[in-house]
Amino acid sequence: MEGDKAEETKSFSGIPEAVFVDNVDEFMNLPENSGGVEKVLRQLDEQHGKYKFMEYTLNTKRRRLRQQIPDLARSLDVIEKLRSQKEDMDTQFLLSDQVFVKANIKPTKTVCLWLGANVMLEYSLEDAEKLLTTNMATAKKNLACVEHDLDFLRDQWTTTEVNMARVYNWDVKRRQAAKGAC
Repeated sequence: MEGDKAEETKSFSGIPEAVFVDNVDEFMNLPENSGGVEKVLRQLDEQHGKYKFMEYTLNTKRRRLRQQIPDLARSLDVIEKLRSQKEDMDTQFLLSDQVFVKANIKPTKTVCLWLGANVMLEYSLEDAEKLLTTNMATAKKNLACVEHDLDFLRDQWTTTEVNMARVYNWDVKRRQAAKGAC
């Protein structure tokens, strides 16, 4: 049961987990922190910057997926409409931004899907529906993973910010104590 809970809090994208610095004295006495407070703060700041970059990347991916899901849903709606169509239908379609063209669509058993990278393939309505349904499920799953990773990432950079503040405050207290001892 505990293993399942730990699994839920991990990242799907391999985002490194920030370790909370509970005891700053012990943390600063670790061999990797022998370079002093400035070095530790620089490392924490670098880690924070990496988290911010990962957040930007994940937000871009989330934005793309949020645009893709409605497009897939509209394509599935069109396939359903084509499947139920028994006679010619007049419609308009988007040619480019704010440019629509009138068209007469005859009943059909096939549809051409734009796959990207200058590739368009003709599918039967059933095959196109299967492909789009699979792509929709994958996009929703990927969006859920990205949302989870963004939540995880926010926790990591917040932890890193808290660690930076704790190390900085520890250094200030240490310097004040050294100043007071003189």
